[in-house]
Amino acid sequence: MASVASEDQHDREPSEYPIRDPEKSYESQIIPVPDIYDPNIPRDSITSIALEDDSPYPEVRAAVANFDDTSMPTSTLRAWVLGLFWAIVLPGVNQFYYFRYPSIVVGGLVAQLLTFPLGRIWERVMPRVSIFGVSVNPGPFSMKEHVLVTIMANVGAPSAYATDIIAVQRVMYHQRFGFMYQWMLVMSTQLIGFSLGGIARRFLVLPASMIWPNTLVLCALFNTLHSQRYTGYGTRDGISRERFFCYAFVGAAAWYWMPGYLFQALSVFDWVCWIAPRNVKVNQLFGYYSGLGFSLISFDWSQIAYIGSPLATPWWAEANVAVGFVFFYWMLTPILYYVNAWDSQYLPMSSRGAFDNRGAPYNTSRIIKKDGTFDLEAYKAYSPLYLSATFAVSYGLSFASITATITHALIYFWKPIKVQLKRSLREQPDIHARLMAWYPEVPGWWYATIFVVTFAFACLCIELWPTGMTIWALVLSLILGDVLRFVDKLSLSDEWLFSTAIVYVVPVGMIQAITNRQVGLNVISELLAGFMLPGHPVAMMMFKTWGYITMSQAMTFTADFKLGHYMKVPPRPMFWGQVVSTIIAGTVQLGVQTWMFANIPDMCWQHNKDKFICPGTEVFATAFFFLIGACCPVIVWWVTKRHPDTFLNYVNFPLIFAGVGMMPPATAANYVPWTVVGFIFQYVIRRRCFAFWAKYNYVLSAALDAGTAISTILIFFTLQYPKNGTIGKDTIQAWWGNTVFLRTADYNATALRSLPEGLKFG
Repeated sequence: MASVASEDQHDREPSEYPIRDPEKSYESQIIPVPDIYDPNIPRDSITSIALEDDSPYPEVRAAVANFDDTSMPTSTLRAWVLGLFWAIVLPGVNQFYYFRYPSIVVGGLVAQLLTFPLGRIWERVMPRVSIFGVSVNPGPFSMKEHVLVTIMANVGAPSAYATDIIAVQRVMYHQRFGFMYQWMLVMSTQLIGFSLGGIARRFLVLPASMIWPNTLVLCALFNTLHSQRYTGYGTRDGISRERFFCYAFVGAAAWYWMPGYLFQALSVFDWVCWIAPRNVKVNQLFGYYSGLGFSLISFDWSQIAYIGSPLATPWWAEANVAVGFVFFYWMLTPILYYVNAWDSQYLPMSSRGAFDNRGAPYNTSRIIKKDGTFDLEAYKAYSPLYLSATFAVSYGLSFASITATITHALIYFWKPIKVQLKRSLREQPDIHARLMAWYPEVPGWWYATIFVVTFAFACLCIELWPTGMTIWALVLSLILGDVLRFVDKLSLSDEWLFSTAIVYVVPVGMIQAITNRQVGLNVISELLAGFMLPGHPVAMMMFKTWGYITMSQAMTFTADFKLGHYMKVPPRPMFWGQVVSTIIAGTVQLGVQTWMFANIPDMCWQHNKDKFICPGTEVFATAFFFLIGACCPVIVWWVTKRHPDTFLNYVNFPLIFAGVGMMPPATAANYVPWTVVGFIFQYVIRRRCFAFWAKYNYVLSAALDAGTAISTILIFFTLQYPKNGTIGKDTIQAWWGNTVFLRTADYNATALRSLPEGLKFG
């Protein structure tokens, strides 16, 4: 059964989706799409055929229901109260601990879990009355309400990147421009990304091929909590998904106490370094903190899933990331290091920090004038800036990924983009698109209005306060990261349609939607800002934020759009939920940050007694990998055109270059176990035990994430935060399992060469 209609379904105005005529054959109504190799569709006779009542992708069938109940309540008073509650609590808590080390992040998954019992309590306790025509208790807590609340919680859970700009201005440059400047800066960076994600939804949400693997974990958890049954659920016997989730959740929560507190050496299991703790080369090869990670193993799910759950990413995408890691970090990096390229042997092999020519952490305060601008003479007198070998390679790969994305998009995505531009929502509709056709779409002019208003906010920040930023640089940053042009037209039905040609949002979004990995523009943003606005570090941070973070925000919002698409949440309530919660979350974050700077003594000081040291710095540099990145996709395309059945169909160079872009700060402890676990579940188990995989894989991923997150919070607030982390200092914290890794050259980031006192290198 494709849908479960309510009594008033015939009164709904269907959106511009083409609705299938039941009197005609399904195959005759499939709208043709370009013949492009799709690595997410298995090449077998069962799943490659057209599926009328389900998605052609087994991952989607395993996690998403292929029917809808249009009578299910969504935008209720209960949903809005719970959603706004989380839109206040999560941003406030996360912003408070964002400046502390060690920090803690309470993610949307925690809200997703806790909302379920809260909704059920509301259902049982609140009276069945109406206030001004709004029902206080509309009955059973529905899954669509749950999804809306979770989306509102997810929107503002992470700290807004613009708050970093405000903190740096206050701490390093002694600039305090007032709350209105701060608020408009945060709103512009957050909501410009939202508007662009909404306008690009026809390319990134509506096509069935844009599967967004990470959302499938959330879908599986929703269906499990609400005991939803559907076709893709599978026919495998055994315990139910609900019971499996409970067992896995409790097991993950209990186990995390081992690597998270009781036996922390299990987290980064660099056992070879324990045997030879002072051998620098051994530690550089087998270490996880500053080495290459040949130890291969970790028993900590938070380390394994640091770069994303390996149970959610398709194996072919994980294999591309693994190839990039092996070639660039296990082969190229040690070659560069041991031939002493860029004097790298005087530095740790892997580090996220910048260094001076004495091998010490770079002191940026020595090269900044009192007005916050760059002091060239002080820079010459002090030292050039040096990066570790892995950091230098990471920057090179960032440049390669930029040109590779452009080339890859022109070769593989141009035809699908043209189809979407010409036919709007007329991409071959799978069951989810046809079911969503009954809900009114969000008009394009709603997103365009938000873009215009928040763009005006950005212009006011630039013109009214002395940041060194310019309007033309703002426009260029948005062209780089977001929109090239808007073309609008008025249809006969008085609906505004916006046709957009997007420079990076659509190509980057397409890559992330099918691979679960994002190509970043942070490096090119920093580079361009450095050339165009020399000597103005605040302007560079603002340029990067509008050029890169808006694109990143667009991807976050688009993933939420896809989640709502899968769970059949009406688009318009979801739109207002995202907008309102974003505004509230940003305001709360600014309020918390302002209070912290006003009430916490020595805020952002290295020796702050409460550990509010504001960790983390950003650096930028140049590289030469543009040409390599542009050529590689062309070579693969040329080979696959002549040999269509080659394995090179699965090669994705933007993914190879950008997949390891989180290293640093990510380390081999994150990439190596991630690849091993991904191979086991996404290749071996999926191929040999598909029924088991379809029923339990995404539920297991959600259970591991949720159990680890809950235990992380419990450990932090019960054992680490009280008494400044001194609980068990002389007992559990001092035993061998919690100290053996601290005594290694890997943990202490020891360089291969030591520098005599008073001398410099370079």
